[in-house]
Amino acid sequence: MCGTDTRTDLPLAALEQSGRGCCSTGARTQTPATADGSVYWLEGLTCGHCVQTVEKAVAAVDGVESATVELLAGGTSCLTVAGTASGDAVRDAVTCAGYSLTTSE
Repeated sequence: MCGTDTRTDLPLAALEQSGRGCCSTGARTQTPATADGSVYWLEGLTCGHCVQTVEKAVAAVDGVESATVELLAGGTSCLTVAGTASGDAVRDAVTCAGYSLTTSE
């Protein structure tokens, strides 16, 4: 999907073992704000290159202090964004990077 022949395999965390409150199944129906920032759910990420592409695109948005993607088993990944950027600006950056946000599994 990311157009490269090389991959950096990232360890996938089982949803139950991710250790993050934002990654629990019950939290997937909304985009909550946490102490670490706002949480978004992403579809279509399959490798380390995909993760880097999204993190770089979102980090370039005005008002973003940090953007971190946790690649999870099951096809839906967790993006945490710290800063004052709007949800629409984050969504636009993710979309321009070639991926999509989702509100549920």
